[in-house]
Amino acid sequence: MSFRPTLPLHKKSSTAWLARQSRDPFVKARLSSPSSYRSRAAYKLIELNDKWGRFLSRSSVRSVVDLGAAPGGWSQVVAEKFGWTLDAAENADDYGLLEEVKVQKRGSWSTEPMNKTTGRGKIVALDLLPMVPIPGVQTLQMDFLAPGSARVVRDALKNSHNPEGTADIVLSDMAANFSGSKIRDSQMSLDICHAVLDFAKGALTVRTVDERGKASCGGILLLKHFAHPLLQEFRKEHLEPNFHLVHYIKPESSRADSAEGYWLCRGWLGRT
Repeated sequence: MSFRPTLPLHKKSSTAWLARQSRDPFVKARLSSPSSYRSRAAYKLIELNDKWGRFLSRSSVRSVVDLGAAPGGWSQVVAEKFGWTLDAAENADDYGLLEEVKVQKRGSWSTEPMNKTTGRGKIVALDLLPMVPIPGVQTLQMDFLAPGSARVVRDALKNSHNPEGTADIVLSDMAANFSGSKIRDSQMSLDICHAVLDFAKGALTVRTVDERGKASCGGILLLKHFAHPLLQEFRKEHLEPNFHLVHYIKPESSRADSAEGYWLCRGWLGRT
């Protein structure tokens, strides 16, 4: 999947962007938060979790995969919900550093930070870009579409409670760089949705019903997309037949002028 580089900002648009950032309450919250979230997007996941059943907070949820995770804002939120913490002093000297500099300072993806508190379950984050380690998160610098990536993720999730290495939740906040063409941008969003669903098919825990009629929750997919008729067709043809419930959500923390939205898909049926 190819991605076109972001177009350079003109002076006027750059000034407008800076002005918008200075007024944005979520940007301000991120800069002042003791959690030091790496991206504004962290507040979208917090809001989605809090308003839609606290799906990350349930004790039964013990395995999460975060696709396209860098710089790590969503993985940080998941780690917090799982009970993984890191002393604030550990990151104090990193404030204001570029992500690449932090990686050089902290070390490789497999480096384990000190002063961490152990939480529950397993979290696996994938991205082509390097990312500073997060307590409780196993980071894999790889293409989730590459042959063998699904097996690597399953192996990373396996433990005595999850011998098959399935994921209770798959997260995707991925988006291609905008080209300026609505048709092209919509197609890129659709391509990403197809790719994420293809991965989720082999990763999610299947919803089951026992002989007493009691159903298990089944895997959850949280998928970002941009509104367009092509994407609505994708929902009807590929999501609704394969999940018990599919919700469309436009979080308050998503910018009002953006076509961005999320599908919260509950109860993977394992039919395809």
